[in-house]
Amino acid sequence: MKKGYKKRSFARRLTRRLVFTLLIVMGIASSLIFLTGGVFVIINECMRHETMLKALEEYVEHVASDVYVGTINQVPEVEENIDRPEQLMKIAERVVLQNPRIHSCGISFVENYYPQKGRSYMPYAVRRDSTTIEVVDSGPQYQDYLREEWFLQALKANKGYWSEPFFEGKDTLSPLVAYIHPIHDKQGRTVAIIGADISLHWLQEKMGRKDMKVYSYEWTGTSEGEILEKEKAGKSLRWKPYCILISSKGTFIVHPDKKRIIRDNISSIVKASTDTITATICRQMMEGKSSADCFKDSYCESGDFDGHDCYVFFMPIEHTNWSLALVVPYMTIDLIAYIVGGMLVFLIITALIVVWLVSRFTIRRTVKPLKQLASSAHEVAKGNFNTPLPTIKHNDEIRQLRDSFEDMQHSLTNYIEELKDTTASKAAIEKELKVAHDIQMAMLPKVFPPYPERNDLDIYGQLTPAKDVGGDLFDFYIRDNHLFFCIGDVSGKGVPASLVMAVTRSLFRNISAHTSEPEIIITALNEALTEGNDTNMFVTIFVGVLNLANGHLLYCNAGHNAPFLIGQGVGMVPCDSNLPIGIMSDWKYSLQELTIEHQTTIFLYTDGLNEAENSEHIQFGIQRIRIIAEKLLATGNNQPAKILNNMTVAVHTFVSDAEQSDDLTMLAIKYL
Repeated sequence: MKKGYKKRSFARRLTRRLVFTLLIVMGIASSLIFLTGGVFVIINECMRHETMLKALEEYVEHVASDVYVGTINQVPEVEENIDRPEQLMKIAERVVLQNPRIHSCGISFVENYYPQKGRSYMPYAVRRDSTTIEVVDSGPQYQDYLREEWFLQALKANKGYWSEPFFEGKDTLSPLVAYIHPIHDKQGRTVAIIGADISLHWLQEKMGRKDMKVYSYEWTGTSEGEILEKEKAGKSLRWKPYCILISSKGTFIVHPDKKRIIRDNISSIVKASTDTITATICRQMMEGKSSADCFKDSYCESGDFDGHDCYVFFMPIEHTNWSLALVVPYMTIDLIAYIVGGMLVFLIITALIVVWLVSRFTIRRTVKPLKQLASSAHEVAKGNFNTPLPTIKHNDEIRQLRDSFEDMQHSLTNYIEELKDTTASKAAIEKELKVAHDIQMAMLPKVFPPYPERNDLDIYGQLTPAKDVGGDLFDFYIRDNHLFFCIGDVSGKGVPASLVMAVTRSLFRNISAHTSEPEIIITALNEALTEGNDTNMFVTIFVGVLNLANGHLLYCNAGHNAPFLIGQGVGMVPCDSNLPIGIMSDWKYSLQELTIEHQTTIFLYTDGLNEAENSEHIQFGIQRIRIIAEKLLATGNNQPAKILNNMTVAVHTFVSDAEQSDDLTMLAIKYL
């Protein structure tokens, strides 16, 4: 940074703007979510429906209580006048007269209780209209009641209870329900039952009033007339709440589908649904429990009720064995929460758009100098080092970056000039290395097969240096019907190793021209390389002399890998432990010999083969060489070229993408 500039934090200024904007937006969004949560809407609606159900339950309880009290109050008078059958007619009439909800009242006696009245006697008062009450003895014309289940069950129960709903005679449009109580004579025997029937029309009218369905019209946008038309057509409305009333046995006393009243049972809902919550709700309704007690952790419970996903609110009716339920489809309550949630989402999205627009404008304005600087840097990257840089007004990090780019321009100009000189020098060195590589390769045998006129010998060799020049060598030639050959590996790599390799190969040719004993050749090589070896470089080498007339092999090994013999089987040439040449001048090297069978191949190699490593630093190893040789021998492919090609493919596959770490040299000689 240049002197005279006061540093101001660009990062702090940009961060302050972003954080301030995000705080405003997230604060507004959090306030809206906190104030208008959809959960509170659902809870409020559930509480409202619970209150509505409670009001309806109190109304039904009040009516049922009036019938219960009106009936039970007449029991003592009936028992007091048990011997005055004509007086019982007036009592039945008074029960109907005093309670406008009671449709009819009857006192049914056991068989032949009044012999003078015949086999059966049943004083019966029925309301024909709002002003007329008819009183008759229905026993003679309705004697079958003596054998009907409701009568026999009432006698057996010997206590008051509400009956299951029923239709009166052939009238299937006026469902009734009755409160039944036993009548005893002076000896305490049950001799009759008194029953007060009430019509269910009043209850259906109450549950069908507009104040019970107002939310249905309000949210569906459907008029009351349209709903009535759909009801007449037998179409169900998924959004329409409704009430049901069931007996202790689950029989529908009240249901919006009038065809199901008395004829259907709540168990049909359980059978039609696989929802366990629905089965629990139905069971608890029949047991006389309340949803407020059964589901204390929530204001309401939901399930697949009557084929629709609904909230169900239920409670028992006091002084009866009935259970009242309010069934409200999900959408009736949830739609309010959806609307509120949609408004919140809309507001949040709007706020985020505003933030994006504001931030976009702010950041663009703030980073405009960076964009100009990036454009200038792009020109510099193309090599236009004299490109002018933008002027920065603010004394902040961008100004510091601009000054750094200016310094970099000057540094790059100087560096490019130096790089040109370095590149030229490197190109010259690479050219010289290429010449050295060509010279080195020219020193090695490169024509194969080398002796096409001979039918007793097949040779193939190759050298792959790890760098431009390498330290491996191999050579062979024929003199006096003897094959002189060698393979070696100079310690190190690169130019020093290549020079030692060239010297070693030349010495091998010169020394072997005057002697046929491998140990003498290696001893002379050792003396020559040891003298003046200030760099302490050494060479592992194997020298062999093969008599082509009888297959007798003389050889000497100086620290090199033992060759393989591939013929009758695959084995290794036994080699003595000798030091590499170039280490100790007075070392005595041992001579070894063996006889090579016809069709046997001598396979020589450097450690660039067996010590080749893959990316996991696992070496190729002697065992893999043996396995490849055995496979080739088994198929009769132990020709030198075939062996070298297979070894090359195998080692390259094994190494894969790993870099070649050492020179790779192989030589194969087959004695035919």
